[in-house]
Amino acid sequence: MGQDVVWLLIEAIHNSLLIGLIVATIGTVAGVFVGLLAGFTGGGLDRVLTVVTDTFIVIPSLPILILMTSFMKGTSTVFVMALVLAMFAWAWPSRQIRSMALSMRERDFIHTAWFSGEGTVQVVITEILPYALTWALSNFMNATLAAIASETSLAVLGLSPGNLISLGNMIQWARDRNAIFTKQWFWIGSPIIATAVMFVGLFLLITGYNDYLARKRGR
Repeated sequence: MGQDVVWLLIEAIHNSLLIGLIVATIGTVAGVFVGLLAGFTGGGLDRVLTVVTDTFIVIPSLPILILMTSFMKGTSTVFVMALVLAMFAWAWPSRQIRSMALSMRERDFIHTAWFSGEGTVQVVITEILPYALTWALSNFMNATLAAIASETSLAVLGLSPGNLISLGNMIQWARDRNAIFTKQWFWIGSPIIATAVMFVGLFLLITGYNDYLARKRGR
């Protein structure tokens, strides 16, 4: 490709991480908002939001992602790719936050807050949101990992926009140009190793955070 592999690798790591962080941010924020809105208000709004959420959960995301990325060949940016992946990143968090809100709104301290004159918005922000944010941080890290995995998988399959420099596209470019057979090990090996290190690092971060939460709850 006429470009330094090191600089491509640095840009690819940056873009892959940026995609993961954007997807995780959109998915987590939207999931927390929709879940709290559905679980705490109840009634018809809860039923409508639950149907929409369940629809996005059961829809097979891979064929839709493949279809959408095929229309973006050579025209995508990091932000556009992240928006496409974020379409399905909010549904599971929303369902889990809704269950949390349904459980917590019947707690004694919530009723006490209402009886003391606090409004619904104030109760949600001061009493429920802190619990939701603790869980949301764990989901944020999981969503980052899942988004990077999705983009990398699409790219390796040749379904990611070819103009986007990412770890998956680096692997795809090396494969297309027979880097293995021409023994260009650094070209094919560096993005694979970088992806593996990133995945292991995020996994250890998630595991450590969940262990910390478990110990904190056990006190």
